[in-house]
Amino acid sequence: MPLPLTAAEVLNREFLEIRAKVLELAAALDRLERAQGNLGDEPRLQRIHEALELLDKPGHDRAEQVQ
Repeated sequence: MPLPLTAAEVLNREFLEIRAKVLELAAALDRLERAQGNLGDEPRLQRIHEALELLDKPGHDRAEQVQ
């Protein structure tokens, strides 16, 4: 049975994919800000911003909380 990966091994394995997803999200948010019109209190956008705040906090159940 293989030993579990260390945190450093997981980071090495997943860094580029994580970085690509962060860049994709940043680009989408940039497109929203450049688009014409105002989203004001759009609840979907508020949920996205809440999820981003949640991702910045330590924890083991972030995926469940975002969902």
